[in-house]
Amino acid sequence: MMMDAFWQALANLLTLQHFTYLSLGVLVGLVVGVLPGLGGIVGMSLLLPFIYGMDPTSAMALLIGILPVLATSDTFASVLMGIPGSSASQATILDGFPMSKKGQAARALSAAFSASFIGGIFGAIVLSVSVIAARPLILSFGAAELFMLTIFGLSMVGVLSGNSLAKGIAACAAGLAIGSIGAAPATGEYRMDFGALYLMDGLPLVIVGLGIFAIPEIGDLLRQKGSISNTSSALGTGWLQGLKDTWTYRWLTLRCSGLGSILGAIPGLGGSVVDWIAYGHVVQTSKDKSQFGKGDVRGVIAPESTTSAKEGGGLIPTLLFGIPGSGSMAIFLAGMVLIGLQPGPSMVSENLDITYTIVWSLALANLLGTALCIVLAPGIAKLTQIRYPLIAPFMIAIVAFAAFQPTRAFDDLLALLVVGVFGILLRRFGWPRPAFLIGFVLATQSERYLYQAVQFSGFEIFTRPIVLVIAAIIALSVWLGARSTKSGGSFNTEATGSESADRPTQFGPQIAFSLLILGIFLFAAYESWKLSFLGGVFTAGVAAVGLAATAFVLVPQLGRKVGANANYDAEANRDADDNVSPYAYIGWLAGFVASIAVIGFFAALLLFFMTFLRVVAKASWLTSLLLTAGIATVMLTLASSLNLVFPAGYLQLWFDLPWPFR
Repeated sequence: MMMDAFWQALANLLTLQHFTYLSLGVLVGLVVGVLPGLGGIVGMSLLLPFIYGMDPTSAMALLIGILPVLATSDTFASVLMGIPGSSASQATILDGFPMSKKGQAARALSAAFSASFIGGIFGAIVLSVSVIAARPLILSFGAAELFMLTIFGLSMVGVLSGNSLAKGIAACAAGLAIGSIGAAPATGEYRMDFGALYLMDGLPLVIVGLGIFAIPEIGDLLRQKGSISNTSSALGTGWLQGLKDTWTYRWLTLRCSGLGSILGAIPGLGGSVVDWIAYGHVVQTSKDKSQFGKGDVRGVIAPESTTSAKEGGGLIPTLLFGIPGSGSMAIFLAGMVLIGLQPGPSMVSENLDITYTIVWSLALANLLGTALCIVLAPGIAKLTQIRYPLIAPFMIAIVAFAAFQPTRAFDDLLALLVVGVFGILLRRFGWPRPAFLIGFVLATQSERYLYQAVQFSGFEIFTRPIVLVIAAIIALSVWLGARSTKSGGSFNTEATGSESADRPTQFGPQIAFSLLILGIFLFAAYESWKLSFLGGVFTAGVAAVGLAATAFVLVPQLGRKVGANANYDAEANRDADDNVSPYAYIGWLAGFVASIAVIGFFAALLLFFMTFLRVVAKASWLTSLLLTAGIATVMLTLASSLNLVFPAGYLQLWFDLPWPFR
């Protein structure tokens, strides 16, 4: 039966109809992946209306075509512009973007694409083998094991903290605290929501990711008058070198591919944390850590191979049990239901041929997606040679467009502004943003799994075999991280305390920011005391850890200890004649958001574009008009394809203006 299903799947794969639909899915995935912040949920949602009534194999080809190319094409924004292409490509920024600024974009992209290809193929093989064999293993993972896996993710903070471990722990705790906003998983009580309806479900991940990484990087690049890349060639040199790098670190690639397949197969862990786990793994296992965060190709290979492999792993629980491991897999599950496929044991019995068709379609789509990205790379990379003030408004517009996808309301943009300013300050004072983000991502999951594990099994959960194995891995990970720190092998994600030239002469601003972090923990502690034990114990524990870690940061700052690693201010030696100062940049963002509140998104976008291009970029009237018309066309096309209504402003509602102004 299995061999018959195998040959039937191969016959399905080689038909012209199947290949056409698969290629169409790849093209849609490429477009969605190149646009920062959209991700697999948007891509999958675009195709759902079109698959109704299609035959199962063609519909699956269309949906499967999107998955692997998203994990490949989102690398463009991460490497070339320092903007997360999706929630699963944030770790790639740490080394990919510095490589681009050094003129090694070709090397970074080549290494990323080749590692992504290997990871995707590895994931397809794992899916093929695991269709029958993985069932007992997945069923053995309960709440206790999932909780330990979230702790494993949090253990990466040690290697993502730079030279100041106290800042890393405090930043992670701040992420956990802010990630706890909204309803408590155990009791449904609301915490730290200020009575706002928008915050009752917590802050959306896409907004936090864009605010913490994209907004600060755009502001930093705006301060220089030139282009992103400092070389005369858009891609620079090293296209073949990137392929050689992947071969040189082939065992790292395979190791991270296996890690991605395993983590992707665990329901609920999702794709937003696997890249950070892979990045932490490569840092911990590397002897020379000096170049991580500054342009080390290993920091690109590890997360890219992992995120591609997770798609194959993520299909295991989705197909076998109907349990989606991420948002995109949830949409894929909805697509299966639409075409009449029932996930579960039937996928390895009467529908085994469709299952194997999905497996081989995943491998073929990975090959097509990688080839397309390589072909298009030179053209897309030319963006890095354009004067950045001309690109910045496009980036701000795309980031803003991606930001209001969660609820499609003005509150999304207001939240983006607040989180973006917070991200700018984190970057300025050397607080590790990756540590903050991994805390935010794992906040809800870790609390939910802990509550479920204790409720179902009590504290006997810590005697379960798989829990003990994961605990041993965590202990080994922490030991390796502590050992490398003692030997001076730590690296810097935010240059924390790394360069004496950046030692601050005035401590007031960084002390004020540390007090702001302290205030977050005090507020979290205050809120937890108003709740029941189960509703407030998690935030109370996070607040206690955060207060202690922040105290270790504040003591040397208050003591004006210039040589302390906790002291860092990126503004200490900045040139006074920067193109756009941080305060001016924040003013532009605030003005854009305020104008949206008054006249609506589309009208505010046109006004912002024309004003920014004329004042900051000093573009001619003709250039400004052409570029404004270009972004208007792009936004209207996206709105039409997504059936989207832009956030309205007060005047639009008052005068009842028609679409697209509302």
